[in-house]
Amino acid sequence: MVIVFALLALTVLVAGNWYLWRRLFRDTTRGPGVMRRVGVAVVAGGWLLAIGALVAERSGAPFWLQQTLAWPGFLWLALSIYLLLAVVAGEVVRPLLRRLLERRARTTADVREPVPAGALPAPAEEPTPEEAPSVASSGTADQPAEPPATPDPSRRLFVSRVVAGAGAAAAVATVGYGTYGVLRGPRVKRVTVPLAKLPRAAHGYRIAVVSDIHLGPTLGRGFAQRVVDTINGTQPDIVAVVGDLVDGSVKDLGPAAAPLRQLNAPSYFVTGNHEYFSGAEQWVEEVRRLGLLPLENARTELPWFDLAGVNDIAGESEGQGPDFTKALGDRDTTRACVLLAHQPVQIHDAVDHGVDLQLSGHTHGGQLWPGNFVAAAANPTVAGLERYGDTQLYVSRGAGAWGPPTRVGAPSDITVIELASTRA
Repeated sequence: MVIVFALLALTVLVAGNWYLWRRLFRDTTRGPGVMRRVGVAVVAGGWLLAIGALVAERSGAPFWLQQTLAWPGFLWLALSIYLLLAVVAGEVVRPLLRRLLERRARTTADVREPVPAGALPAPAEEPTPEEAPSVASSGTADQPAEPPATPDPSRRLFVSRVVAGAGAAAAVATVGYGTYGVLRGPRVKRVTVPLAKLPRAAHGYRIAVVSDIHLGPTLGRGFAQRVVDTINGTQPDIVAVVGDLVDGSVKDLGPAAAPLRQLNAPSYFVTGNHEYFSGAEQWVEEVRRLGLLPLENARTELPWFDLAGVNDIAGESEGQGPDFTKALGDRDTTRACVLLAHQPVQIHDAVDHGVDLQLSGHTHGGQLWPGNFVAAAANPTVAGLERYGDTQLYVSRGAGAWGPPTRVGAPSDITVIELASTRA
């Protein structure tokens, strides 16, 4: 099944890129030439860089090589998505534009050949059936029928160039703006969450939730500093880092994560799936060294509520998966409980253990539209606040981005959760 799926995916990838090359390069040029060969080099080279970037990151290649491949490779990955969407949308525009040009050409021809006043021909007598030409033929007995008109090649070429140019411009603008949105740093969202068990004295308690920072070959120390400055600017009571902090080793990314030491409020951390791709144990120790408290299937009793954290599901392959019983089994259930768990799918265990609020990330809100539909198929909540029984789930879109440093339709965020006591 794995081989069949891989072959199917490869077939779709090749077909999609052939279609992309055809619409952007073959249909916009006259005959074989330099531009068509350039098109092959662009499309094939872009995918070689993208695959190279993915392999380099996953295999732990030298960090300089990861950085060299990441920007062009991952940006091509995003650009190819929107180029393909643009040329598909162009199929709707193409026939409409062609008809418009044909109508304009006929109107122009009529204007150029006006019939002089007073020179209208006398109406011809209606031919008898014997004299009428055959319906099946537009010619005469002595003159063969004219062949049907064929589309003007120059008009077809013009339409292809206009549609391809507009699609390419739209795709580049979309990816450019989406990349700018990531690099400028996440924006702050503020969400009020009422908790029935929260004491009146804790009304207005603020938790800064940040997930999916994804420090790596494209997002480094400067980005981490912007995240930390944004969090500190909200003046939270505590900070919750809910997984996917990094994509790489402590050796390569330790300096990039160093600004976390500047967090002003008590800070807590749970692992995400990408920590297990990057060496979870070394990162747990590193964040502890930076002043954050890792909650590895553990709980801490804060003055007004319990704060618990569970490992990510990806840790199961290393015998370090989530253990809700260890984190929550012996707690005082009369106290409010807030749980940090990277993936929203962990909400069902949270409900079973009487958690009042679960804070998660992982989905990126889909990151690249229409990826939100894919994320919705795999997660109970893609972004925002929802209720499951007596448990509420808040999912952050995340601060950074994985793969392409680009977001479209899913802006990055740091969320300040303000807890509200229903007794206030």
